[in-house]
Parts: sequence; structure tokens; C-alpha cells
Amino acid sequence: MSQCLTILAFDVILLQKEEKMNSISKRFINYVKFDTQSDPKSDTCPSTEKQKDLGNFLLKELHELGLENAYMDKNGYVYAHLEKNCEEDIPAIGFIAHMDTAPDFSGTNVNPQVFTYKGGDIELKSERIIKRDDFPFLDDLVGQEIITSDGNTLLGADDKAGIAIILEALSEIVKDQEFKHGKICIAFTPDEEIGRGADLFDVDGFGADFAYTFDGGPLGELEFENFNGAAVRVEIDGVNIHPGSAKDIMVNSLLIASEFIENLPRDQRPSTTEGYEGFYHVLEVSGTVEKTCIELIIRDHDRKKFEAKKCFIKDLTDKLNKKYKNLIRTSIKDSYYNMREIIEKNIHIVELAKKSMQDIGIRPLVTAIRGGTDGASLSFKGLPCPNLFTGGYNYHGPYELIPTESMQKGKELMIKILENARKVN
Repeated sequence: MSQCLTILAFDVILLQKEEKMNSISKRFINYVKFDTQSDPKSDTCPSTEKQKDLGNFLLKELHELGLENAYMDKNGYVYAHLEKNCEEDIPAIGFIAHMDTAPDFSGTNVNPQVFTYKGGDIELKSERIIKRDDFPFLDDLVGQEIITSDGNTLLGADDKAGIAIILEALSEIVKDQEFKHGKICIAFTPDEEIGRGADLFDVDGFGADFAYTFDGGPLGELEFENFNGAAVRVEIDGVNIHPGSAKDIMVNSLLIASEFIENLPRDQRPSTTEGYEGFYHVLEVSGTVEKTCIELIIRDHDRKKFEAKKCFIKDLTDKLNKKYKNLIRTSIKDSYYNMREIIEKNIHIVELAKKSMQDIGIRPLVTAIRGGTDGASLSFKGLPCPNLFTGGYNYHGPYELIPTESMQKGKELMIKILENARKVN
């Protein structure tokens, strides 16, 4: 029988009084209590006005740190910079994290749980269980302080852990007058989770020569490859009539939608792929006999395979339109592309991050992202931008968790990157 750690209530499992809690944990907990879920169905930027609530809070913190130039634009992007404090010609380096949380699961009334993990399963307050057998990485976290939600919401480590890392590092830097650095550029973006985080990003105004997003997973992750991504919307018209007199007249759009989905390759789903393998992922189906809509996404690291997947969707639409007399309309919109082709031309920024990790005792884990980040789109806008770890696991759902120690290491990494950039220069 596996050992089980039961989380009954926040005030029970909180092992340290707040005044004794790690500084970065305090920051993180403050941030996750803001509901910043983005909305893919909204056409505004930010897609939800509540993201600006966190933006204003971060703006206040930046001003308190002495960055009076910090501001939030009308679209909810928060920008700030700390000027260089030495004479050397050091590149301006940016650090970016996003404020929104995924639409996949509720981010309302997040109730963070902080405790030292003793091993075994973790039984959350909601009666959900983070099972060690399902998540064997838990063995590596025994003895560490970790933070979860209570199981009724996601936690929001993606990407409020990134925000906590950046601001904690910045706090230490401004206090240390002896620490010499180049220009440090900071940005917190809205709507990354719905693929729009870089759409209205002011690259020129940001002022960095290159940047890093803190938006990765477990300790040591360093990513400069990501999926090519596209969003697909399929609209299907039907013909509705009383079922008692429907013979040879009714066309049920729900059944056509089912046929469309059944024609997608079964071996190219998220549940059947890994590594560099791409997929089709059906996100939502909604409708009636009269009209049905399918929302899905296409992902592939290889650009040719990505384009082939889009062609497959178009061919499938044509095939079913011949059968059902042009009742189907499909739109495909590219979301982002694999940043590898840009980063390879600026590989020194990856080497800088790798060396900085090694210098603070972290083994770099260079992996390909099975997803996308703001950095992917920003790289194609002229701001090369690899992705760094935050330390989190199980993003976008109730089993999300993050070790405090990993966020601390993220803070150390940001400072070491700035230190090494000066040495390399």
C-alpha cells in the first residue's frame, strides 16, 4: 500500500508561518490568487480584462523596486527596464513571463497548499489524488517544499512561477549595488495560453538584443525548439426537420462532425504521440442538428509535416463536402512556428544559458517543447528568445505542482546569466 499525504486545509498543511515563508513562495502565492484565465473566444487584447488586475499589481511592485519607467500599455502588456550600471558594452538582455492561465481548467479562487513532500501519493482537499504511480517524478521531490492547489482549480505555476522568478531576481539585483550588469529588460504578457501573447508585443520598445522566457517545466529545461502550430475551426451546416418526417430530408450536422473527427488519423493524437511526433487535437465540439462547430489544433515540429497536416484537413473538408453538398466550411490560422531556425543563427544565447546553469549546479536538459511559447513568435519578430525552466509539473489542470527550490534556482539562473553575459563580453 502506498504512503498517502493528505491535504486537509491550507491552515493545517502550511508548515511555516507566512512571515517565515520563503520570499519567492510569498510572491508566487500572491500572484496565483489572481484569476487571469484567458479566453480564446474573445477578440479583445487582453482577452479578459481581469488579466490587467495582476498587471497593475506587478506594476506596483516594479515601481517599489525603483523601476519608475515601468508601465502597462492599453493591451495589458507590462514593460520595465533597469539601465546598465557599468561602462562595458554588454548586450541588453530581456526576461519575459506571461500573466494568463490556461482556459482548460478553472483558475478562480486558487487556494495554494504549501508543504514538505514526504513521499507517496498526495491526496488533495478536493479528493483528487496526485498518484506517485502516475507521476513517478515525485520520487525526485521527496524532502522538498512543494506547492499545489487544493485540487478544485489549476495552480497557475504556468506562468506565475516565471513572474515570481523574474521579480525575485530583480529584487536582489537592485539591492546589490556591487552587481554590475547591462541593460535588463522585463515584460509580462497577456494571452500566451491562447497563442496571442506576442501579437502586440512592442519588440522595438522592449529594447533587448535577445531574451529568455521563463515558461518551461522541470528544473534544468532549456528549449529552443517548439511545435509549428495552427488553429482549425470547422463549421458544419445541417438541415433540421421534425424527426417524424425527416426521411431523405434531415441532415444532422452533429453526425457529420463525428465523421470528420473519425477521419483524423488515430495514431496522431496527443495520447498516442511523444517527442518530435506531431498531432491533431480536438479541443471542443458544440452544436445541434442545424449547426455544429469543431475547434481543433494542429502541431508538428517539422515544417513540411506541419504543412502536410494542414493539407490533410483541407482535403478531408473537400471529400466530405462532395458527400454532403458543400455544408462544411474550414478555416485554418497559423499560431506560431518552430523557433529553431532563428535560434540556431544565435546559438550563443543558448550556450550562455547552458553555462550559467552548469555554474550553479544544474544539469541542462535541452528538449523540444511539445507546445509553444511567446518566445517562438518573438524570435520571428526579431527577438531571439529561448525558453527556460520554472520548475513546474502537470500544467493546465488540478494536479499541477511546483517545488519552491526550483523557483529559487530559476532566480539564481537569471542572475548568473547576467553575470556571465558581462564576463563573456
